[in-house]
Amino acid sequence: MDTSTTKTIHEGRNVKRFREMLGIKQEALAAALGDEWNQKKISLLEAKDKLEAGILEDVAKALKVPVEAIKNFDEEAALLNIQNNYDGSVINAGPTINYQCTIDPIDKMIQLYERMLKEKDEKIELLQKLFERK
Repeated sequence: MDTSTTKTIHEGRNVKRFREMLGIKQEALAAALGDEWNQKKISLLEAKDKLEAGILEDVAKALKVPVEAIKNFDEEAALLNIQNNYDGSVINAGPTINYQCTIDPIDKMIQLYERMLKEKDEKIELLQKLFERK
C-alpha cells in the first residue's frame, strides 16, 4: 500500500473521543490514573499521535475500553460505514434478504444503563476519596 495514502490513527485524539463519549472529564481521568496525573497532562496526552504502550494500557483500563479500540478507531471509517449501511429511513432488510437480528436492542440498552450507573457510582466514590484527602 502507498504510504502517502495510508491513514494514521491519532491515538491521543481517540482517547479524547472515548473519554468524551463516556462523559468523563480530563480531571476525572487524571484522578483515575494516579497522583502524578493532572488535567494538563491529560490534555497533552490527547494531543499526541502515538502513545507509549504502558500509558495506553493504563488509559484504556481507566476508560474501561480495549487497547485495540484506542489504537484502531477511525472516525471517518465509522461514519462511512454508517452512511453506506443506513439510507436514512430503513436499514436494508427487504423481502429478498433473510436478516435475523441476533442482538436484542433492549438488552444492550439495559447493559449500557447498568454500566453507566456503575461508572457513576465509581465517579462518586472517587470524588469522595479526593474530597477526604483535602
